[in-house]
Amino acid sequence: MTAPVRELRVETAEAVIERAEIAAGHDGAAELALSIRYENGVVGQVVLDPDTGFSVMRACGAADLNGLIGRSWREVSKGLSNV
Repeated sequence: MTAPVRELRVETAEAVIERAEIAAGHDGAAELALSIRYENGVVGQVVLDPDTGFSVMRACGAADLNGLIGRSWREVSKGLSNV
């Protein structure tokens, strides 16, 4: 399941989530794969285990993957610090 990619036209001074999808983990558990667009335009990927992925979604107030698109990496890090 992949959230649609939205074009982020606003210049940001921080990294933002560009894409969110569910990926198969090596142990068969679903993982949350996030594509992050950094301030310099480079896109990197972060893969989170299921518990961490749900913590991130709660921290961002996201009901689904689309709710993560355009969110700042700073919001994601709040979810990571609660794990």
